[in-house]
Amino acid sequence: MRKPRDYDAELKALGDKARQLKSRKQSQLGELVMATGADELTIEELAGALLDAAAAERPAREAWRKRGAAFFRGEREDAGSRTSREQGGAAKDDGRAPSAAGEAGAP
Repeated sequence: MRKPRDYDAELKALGDKARQLKSRKQSQLGELVMATGADELTIEELAGALLDAAAAERPAREAWRKRGAAFFRGEREDAGSRTSREQGGAAKDDGRAPSAAGEAGAP
């Protein structure tokens, strides 16, 4: 005869794992904010930039994805011929990856 499953224990383990994953995600998001220099923004600026990014059109999001992938690969942005306004990003004066606020663009 098979041993019956302990659904309560399994459910508790899944809940614990979900809490662990959420905590790790929050920690990683905080680390990302600091790594990109976005921690220099006020909380209101950062929230506004993230709201703009979340509502952005597909082409802008794809450009941001590419810049983000380059950031994680450790690649510096090239000087290029495009201005930061044409790229929808912040000025490239310090070599740091721009924050979402700079990329959201001004109205």
